[in-house]
Amino acid sequence: MKTDYDATDDILVLHFTDKPVSREVSQDWNLNIAYADDGSIVEIVILDAQASGAWPIPQHATITARKPENDKNT
Repeated sequence: MKTDYDATDDILVLHFTDKPVSREVSQDWNLNIAYADDGSIVEIVILDAQASGAWPIPQHATITARKPENDKNT
């Protein structure tokens, strides 16, 4: 995942993949989701990100990698 933030316009873009965008859906006035042909999310764009509390990303929202529960190599 790649994160881009434009401080001038207060726009946060979360990039999940480099697949081409086949369609975009507006979820609200400040949230847009772009999808690939296979239905996976390519990117999420949040307008007024800092004003709405989406930026900076809160510490408790940080994603950490975990091993699957059935992983025998733990």
